[in-house]
Amino acid sequence: MVQVIKRDGRREAFTPEKIVVSALKTGASPEIARSVAHDVERAAQDGITTKDIRSTVLSMLKTKNPEWERNWIVYDLAVKKRAA
Repeated sequence: MVQVIKRDGRREAFTPEKIVVSALKTGASPEIARSVAHDVERAAQDGITTKDIRSTVLSMLKTKNPEWERNWIVYDLAVKKRAA
């Protein structure tokens, strides 16, 4: 099972559904959200960081619709108080 290293150093199991939920919040369709999560899951290796996952997801969303990437970044800034 692939383990993800969180920002605070904790490790947890990779959960593709988290990507699906986040992608849906950007405005992506359920099909696109599942496709992005599936592609990240296939490429993920044990010890992948949340930063790397975020970067990959943002790149994929931007390719499909640049507005989805912007929506993710706005959400991170407004709700999670994270810089882009």
